[in-house]
Amino acid sequence: MYFLSGWPRRLLCPLKGSEKPFYIQPDSRRLIFALLSQTQISLWYSRPSVLIVSYKESAKAASQFGSYEKTEWKSDSSMIAVTTANGYVLLFDIVYSGQEKCLYEPVYPKGNPRVKVTPGYKEEQCAPSLSVEMKKVLDFQAKITSLQSMQDDLVIATNDGILHLIHWDGLTNGRKAINLCSVPFSVDLQPSRGPSLDFESVHIEDMEYCATLDGFAVVFDDGRIGFITPVSSKLTAENLHGVCAQEVTDGTCVAVNNKYKLMAFGCANGSVLVYTMDTTTGAMQLSHKLELTPKHYPDIWNKTGAVKLVRWSPDCSVAMVTWECGGLSLWSVFGAHLFCTLDGDFAHYSDGTKKEPIKISSMSWGAEGYHLWAISSDGIQQIGNELENKSVMQQAEILQFQFIKSALTVNPCMNNQEQVLLQGEDRLYLNCGDTLQNQNSSTASANSGHQPVREKNPLYNDILVPQGLSTLLGHRHWHVVQIHSTYLESNWPIKFAAIDQLGQCVAVAGRCGIAHYALFTRKWKLFGNITQEQNMAVTGGLAWWNDFIVLACYNLIDQQEELRLYLRSSNLDNVFAHITKVQSQTLLINVFRDMVILFRVDCSICLYSIDRKDDGPNPTANVQVLQEVSMSRYIPHPSLVISVTLTSVRTETGITFKMPQQACAAESIMLNLAGQLIMLQRDRSGPQVREKDSISKQKKLLPFCAPVVLAQCVENVWTTCRSNKQKRHLLEALWLSCGEAGMKVWLPLFPRDNRKPHSFLSRRIMLPFQINIYPLAVLFEDALVLGAVNETILYDNLYVHNNEKEPLEVLFPFSTVERTSQIYLHHILRQLLVRNLGEQALLLAQSCATLPYFPHVLELMLHEVLEEEATSREPIPDPLLPTVAKFITEFPLFLQTVVHCARKTEYALWNYLFAAVGNPKDLFEECLLAQDLDTAASYLIILQNMEVPAVSRQHATLLFSTALEQGKWDLCRHMIRFLKAIGAGELETPPPTPTTQEPSSSGGFEFFKHRSISFSQSAESPNGGKFNLQKTLSMPSGPSAKRWSKDADSTENMYIDEMLWRHARRLLEEMRLKDLSSFAAQLGFELIGWLSKERTRVARVEDFVKALKRLHNDFLWPFPVIPSSCLVNSPFKNGKYKAVGDQFLKSQSTETFVSNDLESGVVNTRGSHICLSLNTAPTQMDSGSLQGPQTQDAILSPLLSKGDECSIGSATDLTETSSMVDGDWTMVDEGFSTLSLTQSELEYISMELANKGPRKSQVQLSPGYKPFLNRIKPQLQKLNEVTEEQVQPEAFQPLSRLSISKAVEPPSPWAEENRTTVGHVNNQCDGGGSIGRQEEDGQGEEEEEQLEDEGSYECSLS
Repeated sequence: MYFLSGWPRRLLCPLKGSEKPFYIQPDSRRLIFALLSQTQISLWYSRPSVLIVSYKESAKAASQFGSYEKTEWKSDSSMIAVTTANGYVLLFDIVYSGQEKCLYEPVYPKGNPRVKVTPGYKEEQCAPSLSVEMKKVLDFQAKITSLQSMQDDLVIATNDGILHLIHWDGLTNGRKAINLCSVPFSVDLQPSRGPSLDFESVHIEDMEYCATLDGFAVVFDDGRIGFITPVSSKLTAENLHGVCAQEVTDGTCVAVNNKYKLMAFGCANGSVLVYTMDTTTGAMQLSHKLELTPKHYPDIWNKTGAVKLVRWSPDCSVAMVTWECGGLSLWSVFGAHLFCTLDGDFAHYSDGTKKEPIKISSMSWGAEGYHLWAISSDGIQQIGNELENKSVMQQAEILQFQFIKSALTVNPCMNNQEQVLLQGEDRLYLNCGDTLQNQNSSTASANSGHQPVREKNPLYNDILVPQGLSTLLGHRHWHVVQIHSTYLESNWPIKFAAIDQLGQCVAVAGRCGIAHYALFTRKWKLFGNITQEQNMAVTGGLAWWNDFIVLACYNLIDQQEELRLYLRSSNLDNVFAHITKVQSQTLLINVFRDMVILFRVDCSICLYSIDRKDDGPNPTANVQVLQEVSMSRYIPHPSLVISVTLTSVRTETGITFKMPQQACAAESIMLNLAGQLIMLQRDRSGPQVREKDSISKQKKLLPFCAPVVLAQCVENVWTTCRSNKQKRHLLEALWLSCGEAGMKVWLPLFPRDNRKPHSFLSRRIMLPFQINIYPLAVLFEDALVLGAVNETILYDNLYVHNNEKEPLEVLFPFSTVERTSQIYLHHILRQLLVRNLGEQALLLAQSCATLPYFPHVLELMLHEVLEEEATSREPIPDPLLPTVAKFITEFPLFLQTVVHCARKTEYALWNYLFAAVGNPKDLFEECLLAQDLDTAASYLIILQNMEVPAVSRQHATLLFSTALEQGKWDLCRHMIRFLKAIGAGELETPPPTPTTQEPSSSGGFEFFKHRSISFSQSAESPNGGKFNLQKTLSMPSGPSAKRWSKDADSTENMYIDEMLWRHARRLLEEMRLKDLSSFAAQLGFELIGWLSKERTRVARVEDFVKALKRLHNDFLWPFPVIPSSCLVNSPFKNGKYKAVGDQFLKSQSTETFVSNDLESGVVNTRGSHICLSLNTAPTQMDSGSLQGPQTQDAILSPLLSKGDECSIGSATDLTETSSMVDGDWTMVDEGFSTLSLTQSELEYISMELANKGPRKSQVQLSPGYKPFLNRIKPQLQKLNEVTEEQVQPEAFQPLSRLSISKAVEPPSPWAEENRTTVGHVNNQCDGGGSIGRQEEDGQGEEEEEQLEDEGSYECSLS
């Protein structure tokens, strides 16, 4: 609604004097402000905020009249009246200087087109030159308590109980005096009841005239409040009648709201009572209260003192209140609290010390509510303390608070309800800026291509695609659009603003003309002809229809009311506008699909149809009158109508799933009449037109029925013209904002499965619900309310505190406005369940089940009902919690919803909760059956607190076994800790359950997050050209750190170990080596030692063929492919190269996997280049060996180059870059061009690629390859001594694919670039992490010496 922005401004009077202003009053247009001091009146202009003229009373006249007290303007701003302490009224004439003289004029650069074109143009954009001349002095011989302007009359109240009515010209023959003793007062205007209230010897302390109620709201000196109204048109003592409010005796001030027919009375207890007049009895009826609640303001709610002032904004949508003890507070018209300066950063410094609240002596709203002019009374005491120094000269100080407001306050058009648009004095705030990120990144040609799509699409309004949640929610910041300065300087203030359906175009209207802006072009469009701009003033607001701006305006030249349509893509000129003349002034405008609805000053409603024509180069629109409806019988005053709109909402017929097409028709008119929502439906009681005949657009529209009141205290209304069969409940509903009462929704009720509805059931229902934000827009399909909230930032620590006048940055925080949103679906579901409409609630919930926050909706509903019922001091006859629990069971998220709600609720309420939803042990078992282990872990926390340790251990064991089976290693680690804690007796006393944290992905075990088992790699400094890799296991800290120690042999540890051993045995029996490796790595299981113990039992392999096939399947490793041609023509078979022999076996004994760099062919070691290639040779080759499958031995033999210049790393590169499995290799050795291999050798290299598995499997297989080679080393050596033919260990190669190279000296160029020290390699693993492997202890010192002789090998694992 209204939001404070930035810091307030401090206006200083250029005239120094000892008098400080204490009263401020604006004229009717709020462009000129009159400030009163003791003997001086000053006139200030609003924009620029400067002093225009000052009139000071002479000392002789000041002693005669007394000090100034109050002032009042004439309605045309030509005169001003000032009351004095001695009972005088001074009438002044405000004279405009001739010859168009101005005090302040803007200076334009040469060639600027902004020049004077119409009379009065320069006066509006510049501060005018005025003079104040005293015209008349009237002596009333009594103290004047209040004065009020009424058209050409001035009403003055004195302390002798008399009302004086005089003309502004000061003629004494027009003077009337009315004694309050002669005015009858009663509690209502019923003629049967005579006057029963005694109002003798009382006088009026404060009063204000209400035009729409035609009377005066008054506060008497004894604290009573009332309303005085003339029975007839003449204001005489015989025609006046008074109504008094009962049980109110502490009234202090009054302010009336003409638009809503409300009277706000300030009271001595700090609250504001808002009254309205009962139209039937004429009695004063309490509408609501504006007061600080102890819930939100526990420290100051009863310490504010009496209400000093109440001021309604110019659009009557908010009220500002200040108290005797200081402070400001803002409420909406029906009591929604917006902000207060008595708490938070307004009341405290950044160091926590308390500020003194600012005391306001007088305040008034500026033009269009963008500013609040306030005069602080704090400086008066400072002056008194400095009276000793007679030379002290005080400057007048005025505070100017800046506000931004919702565009709905003055332009409640509802053609675009999913956008939030705020307007400030010189800028606009939009919540749709997120979509610009994609559009602004596109080229200019893409932007230009955006226009024809929208311009050539006549069904633009039919294709109403809602913006995504990321666009409308996104972040908390706004997209701020600065209004064009050229338009602002001559048309300030901005009155109306509107945004199109897609949120990409905005239009504004100020004093004259319009301007519009496109977010995708970032450009404003103004009138090229300034004369056309200044000759048109928007009176009824503006709206968007497709690419057209629809506005109701007044033609100043022709003196004619008009309805105009301007095309966005064309130049802003009357040549391209479609102009329709209107009979009378338009007050409100709105668009519904292809129809425009106007509300006019004669209380009539007119409907127009709009058709798009693409005949010429520029599209045009055709406007035709459809229907006129007179509302003069129901509307007492045209200014009471807040908003008007067409909707598809109906009450009875058509509420079935069979007729969704009727949801798009304009079925009713919604009228907000001073807070009363009135609906006019089309009358279908007569003969109906057949569907075939209704296609013609020339058909006569049905008349409207008599109006029906739907709701009271309505501030805003939202509907949509979109349709969605899946979410008809939300899209065909009517959404209302009702101030302090929150929101209401008029929800349709549909029969289920197309059944015939019951005749006694209503077709719609009004459901109220409370929200924590002020609603500015409704996302219908997403079940969200969008709003805004004030946030503050303190900057006082940047300034030094002293006794002198502190800067405003210290006294006030910096105010910002942030976007916010709130879910409302759980409120509606709850209200439906309360009314036994569970079937409708289920239909609504199922239609919204796909929303990302739907689980949160169920959780909120369950939590709120639980908190209310479980903490209630009174017994609840019909509790709602069982109904809510049964409702939630209809959804698959039932188990998660219950446990999340329990974790966020106090432990004391758990019994009440689970008495309704079920036993937690049963819910735990349901989670296990549903394989939802994380939720089951959360239920384990519940059981731990509600059951004995034995029950917790039993369920924890069951969950632990299931987690082991499914490989949930994080959960397994948590369960180990949990079982140990139970066994050690750590959780004998149940700790308080966390109530604010969401359960984590591991099931909610937050206290494990610093005790989890992890693997890390520690790299030591290279020593002697050797890079050491160590494997370190980080075990749980604290008491659980002794799990694997020899001392931790308790029963619980043995129980846990037995479970781990049992799981490992089962994995090994099923030959699941991959799962066994993961199990050991994740849980720190001592696999080597356990395998040694089980070597003769479960670790013994009975079926080698099955085991080998299972290994290939688990690791996705291909079976060897060896063509017969390779066996016949192999150069290795023919003995072209000798076997490696002992040197190969030595290298294999210390074999490790190479890092990424090594596999790219970059190795720097001492020795010569060697590549190990595959060679297959049958031990006994004969002519019949190729006829069937034969058993072959395999060995890795060196592939020697034919020239010394060939780098063996090139062959490695060739192998890696040619791999179809590992496509990441991109580097090829420079020596590849010199590599000369025969066709047979290349064929063998290709066979290597075919036999190679995925890289991930290669890395996974690496930990088991080296121990395997160490085990078979003696057998290989013995086998090599027995036979002279080469034995190929390639049969073991699928377990790990190896690339080994030894570097020649000098090293290759790659080695110079990537290696700084010999043997030092940066290990990098593909997954981004580093895992070190500690070398086996069984190698011995001899193997280490051999490794140093041959060069070091590095290992890379992922």
